[in-house]
Amino acid sequence: MTPVDEMAEGSAERTAIRSAPVIACRECDLLQREVALSPGGTARCHRCGALLYRNIRHGLERTVAFLLAAAVLYLIANINPIVSLEAQGVHTTTTLLGAVRALLHQDLPAVALLIFVTAILAPAVEVAVMLYLLLPLRFGRVPTGFATILPVVQKVKRWNMVEVFMLGLLVSLVKLSKIASVVPDLALWSFGGLTLLMTAVAASFDPREIWARAETAGGKEKSL
Repeated sequence: MTPVDEMAEGSAERTAIRSAPVIACRECDLLQREVALSPGGTARCHRCGALLYRNIRHGLERTVAFLLAAAVLYLIANINPIVSLEAQGVHTTTTLLGAVRALLHQDLPAVALLIFVTAILAPAVEVAVMLYLLLPLRFGRVPTGFATILPVVQKVKRWNMVEVFMLGLLVSLVKLSKIASVVPDLALWSFGGLTLLMTAVAASFDPREIWARAETAGGKEKSL
């Protein structure tokens, strides 16, 4: 390679660096330019070492697969009984919606509403809307309202507290086991699986990849 070629290559690299997007560290607010990452790689802040972004291998495909499995478990968890209780010869079973109705009948509307929103409504909205956004994107299409809905989903996720519900439920079952025979039913195991799957969704979801896929798919649709 001649000196002229080396100078041209160095100039091209400097131009590419200057044109790279700028990202701010969420911990120390340091502005720095993004760099291309190999699959599975991570980028960290030069100042504080905080995680800036990741390049998750097949992130979109994994997220869609986890969401489809979560949708199935969500339906199972809400159709079937959570636990079976037997005390003094009386056998009782209830679903999550049945528990919410029981709380309403016991004049505990605030607790019933909290359980309904965090354990029933928010997970359903998150799974359904994310599938609406990501499933078409997996096949190269941008769903209507993508740019508006995706940021809203990120806010709704804060209300998805299935793991908190599971923790409270397990504590309650331990206490109930002292006064009654407690048998976990299918819904309880499904909620446990749903908790693990939603954790996997959060780990595989890469907003940068999603936006990049949307821009690529949108460009292809415009060119057709």
